[in-house]
Amino acid sequence: MGKVLIIGGTTFDSIIHLDKLPEPVPQTIHYAAFSETLGSTGAGKALNLSKLKVPVTLHSIIGNDKYGAKIRKKLDEGGVDFVYDHDPRGTERHINLMSQQGERISIFVTQSSSELHLNLHRIEQLIKEADLVVLNIIEYTKQLIPMIKKYNKPVWTDLHDYNPGNPYHKDFIEIADYIFVSSDNMTDYKPMMEKWISMGKSLVVCTHGKNGVTALTNNQEWMEIPIINEYPYKDANGAGDSFFSGFLYGYLKGKTTEESLKLGTVCSGLCITSRELAYEQLNPRLLEEEYEKYFG
Repeated sequence: MGKVLIIGGTTFDSIIHLDKLPEPVPQTIHYAAFSETLGSTGAGKALNLSKLKVPVTLHSIIGNDKYGAKIRKKLDEGGVDFVYDHDPRGTERHINLMSQQGERISIFVTQSSSELHLNLHRIEQLIKEADLVVLNIIEYTKQLIPMIKKYNKPVWTDLHDYNPGNPYHKDFIEIADYIFVSSDNMTDYKPMMEKWISMGKSLVVCTHGKNGVTALTNNQEWMEIPIINEYPYKDANGAGDSFFSGFLYGYLKGKTTEESLKLGTVCSGLCITSRELAYEQLNPRLLEEEYEKYFG
């Protein structure tokens, strides 16, 4: 199975669970379930792939502080090969307000540096050794794009809740061969998917939360997969990264695009039954048993 390098995306987050997201008026909420844990898109993908026995290395930036130490501990417990550089600003932290409907408001209470000293020789070696690169849309990763281009490795990127026309994403879109995106800010998402395919992308996948997923291949084949309603909802945090990881697992196993979409759907379904970024009991056998249960 190919070796995956994930670049960017570790935070230490405070998660607040609410029945519904608050109205924009002054108010007091007297009780809310609260937890603190590892977060962000790189950590989510790395933890899922590690559980699925995919050889994966995660590079990210953390602070030389107690939150950075907690991130290292959680990734070590998850069996992730974690390579990091220190950010003088400290570890990035978020507060996520989560509703019972799966909605989320993310508040960045600290932010990581956009430019900082990196061990470029070490990162270049990781790129050379990888079979594919997952480039997350974290500010510091932009400076690595010329280096990634130099080695001509397949690049996967996750644009999350992309807002069409946002110039921030331009470099990530240009380098990517495989694009994942959410339709949260794109009600008319199909023309954008067609545009990216016309730019030479191999595949574009657009997720719609409770409304499933749409994919467009480079041979103009459209695919639609619904969610699995049987999974009891607990927390949507990490579901998108779980979907990405389940799909990538299928791709690396030589599955078809449709089969990989279904594996991603199962992986995200398992994730929402847990309050962790990756379902605690996730493993290849379970994923494929659940696939057979719902799609076999």
